[in-house]
Amino acid sequence: MDLTKLTTERRNPASAHIDTCTTLEMVTIMQQEDSKISAAIKKILPAIAKAIDATSQRLKDGGRLFYIGAGTSGRLGILDASECPPTYGTDPELVQGLIAGGIPAIFRAQEGAEDNPALAVKDLKEHNFSAKDVLVGIAASGRTPYVIGGLQYAHELGALTIALSCSEHSKIAALADIALTPVTGPEIVTGSTRMKAGTAQKLVLNMLSTGTMIKLGKVYGNLMVDVRASNQKLRERAVRIVMEGSGCERGEAEKALAAADGHAKLAILMVVTGISAFEGRNALEKAYGHLAAAIRQTLGKASAQEETAHEL
Repeated sequence: MDLTKLTTERRNPASAHIDTCTTLEMVTIMQQEDSKISAAIKKILPAIAKAIDATSQRLKDGGRLFYIGAGTSGRLGILDASECPPTYGTDPELVQGLIAGGIPAIFRAQEGAEDNPALAVKDLKEHNFSAKDVLVGIAASGRTPYVIGGLQYAHELGALTIALSCSEHSKIAALADIALTPVTGPEIVTGSTRMKAGTAQKLVLNMLSTGTMIKLGKVYGNLMVDVRASNQKLRERAVRIVMEGSGCERGEAEKALAAADGHAKLAILMVVTGISAFEGRNALEKAYGHLAAAIRQTLGKASAQEETAHEL
């Protein structure tokens, strides 16, 4: 294994003497290097958009989104997956994160687990991964055997495969349908990919999951209308979302939320259109969960009925 060929493993000349710098000089170097991350992601925005479109279509057709990785990459996938249910009201099965070594590896490194490609196949099979699903393989170096094994298996099944790495011409990029490669360059501490590479991966995963959820109708304007009001803060947020999304006062928002069993999207639809919770659920189902479409369809239908009544 020749690590010198990997972008993420090269020595960074900007930090060659960072151990002798003052603390201010040290963090200045870090910040200057971190500023390169945004530019690296900007270069691959078309690929990210393609990944969002392809992923959202798979999920609309009944598929699921899986992240797979080792170490920091695996933890980032799990983080992104675990935040989807409370933010967007998704089923925990819809977006899942797998890490080499399983649950213990989330908290403590499981040495050697990432070197076993067969382990990824085992993990995917345990989750009944199928051709309908999407697999995002995450590896800063782009050569982690665990991730390679997972992508190969997913490809054989006919699932959508996406590779997220930070090294040019990576092995996982060659295996995937869509390659996302923000090249962030050598790290401040050589090979410490939890830094620039990890930050870039986090940003790309944010875009991928958020863009997909927007495509699935989980956002109205820029409001998270499918938020799961599971605690005091989120219950208050749901009230504000209904107020902002419908233009109503607090009392009306709270009343609508109560009738909608705490579902902000449904409450907004009820306030804006005047329909019942039962009618609202049917309208949202017909609009495939998209609130703006449900509002247009409901108001359009009401307008048509008024015109017919007037003609009569």
